Amino acid sequence: MTANAREEAIRLWFSMWLQKRDLGMERVFAPDAVYLESWGPEYCGLAKIKWWFEEWNTRGTVLQWDVKQFFHKEDQTVVQWYFKNQMKNGAIEAFDGMTLVVWNGEGKIHFLQEFGCNTNRYDPYAGGPKPVFRQEPAKWF
Repeated sequence: MTANAREEAIRLWFSMWLQKRDLGMERVFAPDAVYLESWGPEYCGLAKIKWWFEEWNTRGTVLQWDVKQFFHKEDQTVVQWYFKNQMKNGAIEAFDGMTLVVWNGEGKIHFLQEFGCNTNRYDPYAGGPKPVFRQEPAKWF
């Protein structure tokens, strides 16, 4: 599978979220794919990934999922991205992230793991040598 084909498959996956429609998940994911979200949930198998996608889209909307860049090595791809969503209760979440993808021999995603990074960053040493951290709950992506 070429790097371009891998990038197209990942962009198709992101597009499905933006359109809230399954545009061919079986072309992207292997039947036994494993999907790890950055904050803990794990989905095993294409059927579970499809179920999660359909259910999640009843509770929220992906507003942005912008690809920044891709890296390819052998059967792996890493994609750097920016993500923003809004839940039905009005809560908006936005963060930078990276996804590690492992491809199977048929050119489908066999394993996917997301990593997130808070976009609300700051310098704890801006005021001097002693760090000052914000008094807010840590977001573990």
